[in-house]
Amino acid sequence: MSSSEIIQVPILTRVEGEGGVTIRLGEGGIESVTLNIFEPPRLFEALLRGRPLEETPDITARICGICPVAYQMSSVHALEAALGVQITPTIRRLRRLLYCGEWIESHALHLHLLHAPDFFGASSGIELAQRFPAEVKRGLQLKKFGNRLLEVLGGRAIHPVNVKVGGFHRLPNRHDMAALIPHFEAGVLAAVEATRWVAAFPFPDFEYAYDFVSLSHPDEYPMNEGDIVSSTGLRIPVTEYNQHFVEEQVAHSTALHAVRRHRGTPYLLGPLARVNLNRDRLMPLARRLADEVGLSANCCNPFKSIIARGLELVHAYEESLAILRDYDASGPASIRYRARDGAGCAATEAPRGLLFHEYRVDSQGQIVSGRIVPPTSQNQKQIERDLLDYLTRRLQAAASRSEMAVDCERLVRSYDPCISCSTHFLKVRWEERS
Repeated sequence: MSSSEIIQVPILTRVEGEGGVTIRLGEGGIESVTLNIFEPPRLFEALLRGRPLEETPDITARICGICPVAYQMSSVHALEAALGVQITPTIRRLRRLLYCGEWIESHALHLHLLHAPDFFGASSGIELAQRFPAEVKRGLQLKKFGNRLLEVLGGRAIHPVNVKVGGFHRLPNRHDMAALIPHFEAGVLAAVEATRWVAAFPFPDFEYAYDFVSLSHPDEYPMNEGDIVSSTGLRIPVTEYNQHFVEEQVAHSTALHAVRRHRGTPYLLGPLARVNLNRDRLMPLARRLADEVGLSANCCNPFKSIIARGLELVHAYEESLAILRDYDASGPASIRYRARDGAGCAATEAPRGLLFHEYRVDSQGQIVSGRIVPPTSQNQKQIERDLLDYLTRRLQAAASRSEMAVDCERLVRSYDPCISCSTHFLKVRWEERS
């Protein structure tokens, strides 16, 4: 470039991690947008090699403080597949309940403190709370109930310690579980009101023809298991993930980018994808609420993902209540197993989308190899496509550089990215041809 104009925005607030966006402008408009992830790789896959497989759930949980359950669940499912472990229905339901707790605390946090401020020009959740004290207080209460559930079932709210290959170290007692019911009865109603609140936000007019991807289960809303499906007709078992999705290294990022293997195209994970592909399996109240708030059956506006998160917040409270009310503490806390040579994979739905794990273990019960594909890593290429399309429209509308920089942040935040999982995020850098 003969000369360049560089406009820099401070590190993006209200996301987990750090990185940057570079926008290259030429005479014909925006030439490219790149999402630059410059945080050092964290090398968890290498850290696992040679360690006892029993350590895997607690190690992988440390990848993220917001969604540790997702990493634990994906790892135990994959390792159980390698070992041939069949869990009991009680263990399976309790795992879904634990996952509900994580969805609740993560969605309530993002909805009220991270994403909602964007719709009112607020710089933080604290500033938003000055204008909407009741709504933010409600959000904090919703998150608190999710944290409490993780404490009861997982041993603590951050990085739960009760999860193990084969089940749990111990089952929660009936009294502690029953004590949660009144809070969750109040919580489901509060989640409904929170979703009605965000559904009335002023949303930017922007849509993209996404290839939505998520798990799908015939009998329940996807969380712990199911086939992988897409809005473009894909339906495969999780064991065929590598045949249809591939990670690629790019020069501007320390995180890999994932694309559809045979198409070379990006895809979208997360609440908007899940709701679009599994709307009929939402719990009854959440399903009726989706119709009430007018979320279309094939919503393609990424800014409206906050509504989808609200619906999943309601769903998680509904399902939690059903499990809590019917809790049976009988049966083993875990299933015994023997170490053997084997390989297994699994995918679960983290709050931000599909999370894939695969492992190979040896007869001594040690990890030979492991591979983890986080949802934010898979979404990164689509984020770049969204930014290019949206900023091109904003440039045509004569938006200023400072306005477009803010637009970058708002659009990226709609994904609720967890950049440290995929390795963090955001400085905006402009390069303009003279």
